[in-house]
Amino acid sequence: MKILTVAIPCYNSEEYMEKCIKSILPVGDEVEILIVDDGSVKDRTPEIADRYEAKYPQIVRAIHQENAGHGGAVNTGARHASGLYYKVVDSDDWVNTKNLAKIVSTMRSLEAEGGVDMLLANFVYDKVGARHKRLMRFNGIFPADQIFSWDDMRHMPQTKYILMHNVFYRTQMLRESGMELPEHTFYVDNIFAFQPLLHVKKLYYMDVNLYHYFIGREDQSVNEKVMISRIDQQIRVNKIMIDVMAGEDFSDKSPKLKKYMLNYLSKIMTVTSIMLILSGTDEALEKKDDIWNYLREKDEKDYSPLRHNIFGVFMNLPGKAGRKISVGAYKLAQKFVGFN
Repeated sequence: MKILTVAIPCYNSEEYMEKCIKSILPVGDEVEILIVDDGSVKDRTPEIADRYEAKYPQIVRAIHQENAGHGGAVNTGARHASGLYYKVVDSDDWVNTKNLAKIVSTMRSLEAEGGVDMLLANFVYDKVGARHKRLMRFNGIFPADQIFSWDDMRHMPQTKYILMHNVFYRTQMLRESGMELPEHTFYVDNIFAFQPLLHVKKLYYMDVNLYHYFIGREDQSVNEKVMISRIDQQIRVNKIMIDVMAGEDFSDKSPKLKKYMLNYLSKIMTVTSIMLILSGTDEALEKKDDIWNYLREKDEKDYSPLRHNIFGVFMNLPGKAGRKISVGAYKLAQKFVGFN
C-alpha cells in the first residue's frame, strides 16, 4: 500500500510542471503521484503526464479529464488516491525532496500508533523578486514530533494559518468528511484547508520546511487584479465557508478549533470585502453588504464576533473616506498578516 498520494492538478502547465514532479519523484515508490490533466488543450501537458507515467509506472499515474477547474482536479485526485494520506501540490509549486522523504518515513512510523487525521509542516512563500522568502512556521503553536489534539494547540496569531500547502490529510478521513470542492471555481484551496478540520481529531506537526508556494506571476489567481475580475468565485467560496460554520454547533469540538476557524473565516471575509471595495463600483459595494448580510442570516451566533473584530470594523467603515481607510489598513495587513 502507498503511504502517500500526491495529486498535481495541471492545466496548460508544461512550463513548470516537470519541476514539481521531479521534486517528488526521488522519494520513491511509497509515494503515488497523480498528474491530473484538467482538460489541457493549449500545450504539451497531456503528453508530459503520459511520458512520466510510462517511465515511472510504479509511481506516476496520468489522469485526463474534461476541464473542471482546480477544485474538480483536487476532487479527482482524492477519488483515485490509493495512499493512506493525501496531499495536493500545485503544478507551479514544488517541495523540498529530502523533507518530503522525512515526512513519508514519519507517516510510516505513525501507522504503528493508528496514524493521524492530519499532518502539518512548514511552507515558504517563494515570491517573485523577493530577496527574503517568507517562511510560515508553526513552532511554538503546535507541539512538534508527537501526536496531539486541538486542545494542545497554543495561540494561533493572525499572521499564521493552515493552507493547502502545508497540510496532509488521512485519505479516508478526507472522504468521510464529505468535502466536495466546487468545480470551475478558483480559491477553493481555502475550503480544502477549512471544512475537513471539523473531522480532524489526531494531529502531528513536523518543523520542516516542505512546500515552496510560488507567488507573484501577473496571471496568477491571487494577483489582486485577477481576484477582482473573479470576485464572484471568491464570494462563492466565502459563502461555502460561512455555511460550514453555520452547520456546526461545535458542542463536541475543541474551543480552540472554533476560535481558529473563526479567525480563518474572518480573513476570508476581509479579502472578499477589500476586493469588492477595490472594484469601486456601486454593484461591488452592494455585494460587499450582501456577503455580510449572508453571514448574519446564516450564522447569527458568529456574526457579531466577526463583524466587530478589527478586520470586520475596518472593512465596514462608511463612505469614501472610510473605504480609503479600509484599503490602507488592508495594505498594512498584507505586510504583517500575509493576505494574498
